[in-house]
Amino acid sequence: GWKWKRVVAGRKSIHRAFSSATSPPTVAMDAQKQLQALSDEFQQLQTELEGLVDARQKLESQQQENQGVQSEFAQLDDESNIYKLVGPVLLKQDKAEATMAVNGRLEFIEKEIKRIEGEITEKEEKGEKKRAEVLQIQAQAQAQQQQQAAAASA
Repeated sequence: GWKWKRVVAGRKSIHRAFSSATSPPTVAMDAQKQLQALSDEFQQLQTELEGLVDARQKLESQQQENQGVQSEFAQLDDESNIYKLVGPVLLKQDKAEATMAVNGRLEFIEKEIKRIEGEITEKEEKGEKKRAEVLQIQAQAQAQQQQQAAAASA
């Protein structure tokens, strides 16, 4: 979805920021170390974010599947036979029990989706903070380079 595109775009810009910030040899070593540490932390956040996005997609798929079952159950009359696949065996189940099970699964899936969306938002916010830290360190390093260049030419 749209969040995934935002994540990918954010990752590309942060990689450019890291590579351009760490390439000049005049950057102070502590700034380089800070940038490397931030880069590592950002990579970890991206990995976690990808896992969360995958989990959310799986939950959405399960949600759609269960909603389909729910709508099929709604069209059945109370005397219809419903069978549940348990291992290699089909077991007969009454409609009320089957409907309750599907509704319970849907409730659980919805709660999980909300929980994961919260985690995705949290990881995105942390990623933005890391990006801001990178830009701040880059600006400081650039200012330091300009001061050194001005001092050298004076």
